[in-house]
Amino acid sequence: MTTAYISIGSNIEREKHIAAGLQSLKQLFGELVVSSVYEAEAVGFSGAAFYNLVVGFNSELTAQTIAQQLRQLEFAQGRTPDSKKFSSRTLDLDLLLYGDALINNGSLQLPRADIERYAFVLEPLAEIAPTLIHPVLQLSYAQLWAQMPKAGVRQRRIDFSCTH
Repeated sequence: MTTAYISIGSNIEREKHIAAGLQSLKQLFGELVVSSVYEAEAVGFSGAAFYNLVVGFNSELTAQTIAQQLRQLEFAQGRTPDSKKFSSRTLDLDLLLYGDALINNGSLQLPRADIERYAFVLEPLAEIAPTLIHPVLQLSYAQLWAQMPKAGVRQRRIDFSCTH
């Protein structure tokens, strides 16, 4: 079994799509470790604020298989295959980590660079896996979060009852 972590985001009918995404992930992967939900401004484009969170689970599936299943879940929630990276979306599911795997095969890069780049990914990851060590940087996610510059970061933890 390998522990995988996924970031989840939505800024279109956020409550509906986050809840549906969590339900689908539980059906596919079983028990989930779920972070708090954070509301964050859209990054890279003008749009409604996102709800973001991170979940972890154990799986015997390959990283590639998990990534393909995440893509299918996005489509099931109304995401279109041609959606742009910086755009509004019903559901965004990104595989962040798959154990200590280092993968760079075009469509799949692990660990995902978004961990270091975006507070809306790193803060919830540090919340549920604070002592886990980044396989390249060799720092814990709590350390990475403590070191991340917070100037300009506009996000807040919110009360989102269906995550527990």
